[in-house]
Amino acid sequence: MKRLIYFLLLLFLLKGTVSCKKQTFITDKNAALSFTTDTLRFETVFTSTGSVTQYFTIVNSNTQKLKVSSIKLMGGNSSAYRINVDGNASSEINNIEMEAGDSIYIFVSVTIDPSSTSLPFIVQDSIQVNYNGNQKYIQLEAYGQNAHFLRNHFINTDITWNNDLPYVISGGIQVAQNATLTIEKGCRIYLHADAPFIVDGTLTVNGTNLETVSFQGDRLDNEYRDLPASWPGIYFRQTSVNNSIHYGIIKNAHQGIIAVGNAINTLPKLQLQQCIIDNIYDAGILALGSAIDAVNCLISNCGSNIVLSEGGEYNFTYCTIVSFDNSYISHKKPLLTLSNADEAGNSYKLNALFRNCIIWAGGESIENEVLADKKGNAVFNTDFDHVLYKAKNISPDINVINSIANQDPAFDSINADRHYFDYHIEKNQSPAVNAGTVVPVSNDLDGKIRTGEPDLGCYTKD
Repeated sequence: MKRLIYFLLLLFLLKGTVSCKKQTFITDKNAALSFTTDTLRFETVFTSTGSVTQYFTIVNSNTQKLKVSSIKLMGGNSSAYRINVDGNASSEINNIEMEAGDSIYIFVSVTIDPSSTSLPFIVQDSIQVNYNGNQKYIQLEAYGQNAHFLRNHFINTDITWNNDLPYVISGGIQVAQNATLTIEKGCRIYLHADAPFIVDGTLTVNGTNLETVSFQGDRLDNEYRDLPASWPGIYFRQTSVNNSIHYGIIKNAHQGIIAVGNAINTLPKLQLQQCIIDNIYDAGILALGSAIDAVNCLISNCGSNIVLSEGGEYNFTYCTIVSFDNSYISHKKPLLTLSNADEAGNSYKLNALFRNCIIWAGGESIENEVLADKKGNAVFNTDFDHVLYKAKNISPDINVINSIANQDPAFDSINADRHYFDYHIEKNQSPAVNAGTVVPVSNDLDGKIRTGEPDLGCYTKD
């Protein structure tokens, strides 16, 4: 009888031990959970009304059970998204037990009115997964208005974009050699971080003073909408010809405009008129042995505003080239770099004319905002004709004509802490007022008619 009691007691203890083991969870912070994606994109939700559902899974790839502390929709109940975790529909689900090798299915739906004009173009949220002291985020992205959605888009024939809907580009776009893309006034182009705008043929942008054409990143939520390097930039490659951008705004790119190779006819490779290139992480304009004609343009707050290398033919008239330190862009490179050589040291002919321009930067971190690097015996013709510039020692390779050195242009209002930059000039204070030479350009960047003695820069005095 005693043996039977001992046997039953031992069996009970063993059963309790096994039961305890079954309830043991791995708590190591290095325990692995696998996620089938890090981003859910709802790219077709706006072609029809109603909701669209996608899902992802979480896999416990450990040899023990694991407890997920919480799966939380960060936007809560006010989000356009809804989540369902293994049948539990809530904005937050807690204490989810996962057996070794087991999976959790998270279904995500989004409901958006595609006709709503108050929504941003990309409606974003995220799902936070907490386990063993770790936090993992799954990003959610959906287009909040109807648009032309283009992915890895190739244009091999002449085509025109009209301002009926915005253009949202992911994966990149390429205009083939001998093809022309015409973009009409008012068009808005939003590019993803992986979407360079490549032109091997011709790009024609027909913006107006009241209906500009804009190029910018597609992250429009408050935290990201003004960050530089949001998209790669516009690349005019070797075979590209006869490009023109009128009243275009290019902002928040890694590089604004890159032009490679000279024009193969009498026209410049690129004509820029009344354009703004702003908040660019690297070069606002980078030209390698190319040809650019820019009139009434603002190139502002870039890592290096203009870099002209490997020679070429350039004319900048009534342009304001300016940078101020701010939390997005640190001004550490000269505003203007001129070189007639390539990386191998080969030299080429360089002709560059800056007329009625302002070249200025705030702060004292760089003594010479104009850098001239002449090499070899190739022609190096650079003229500053009626230019206000900042440089302690201007290079003798630059021919300076009736220009103003190191006088603050007295811009209307600069508040770098609040990212507010008004580069109009004060009519009663700026040395740029009436300091230009007459050229056949009638309007400024605002479309305002220039009268009397011309002012320097892209804006005439108020």
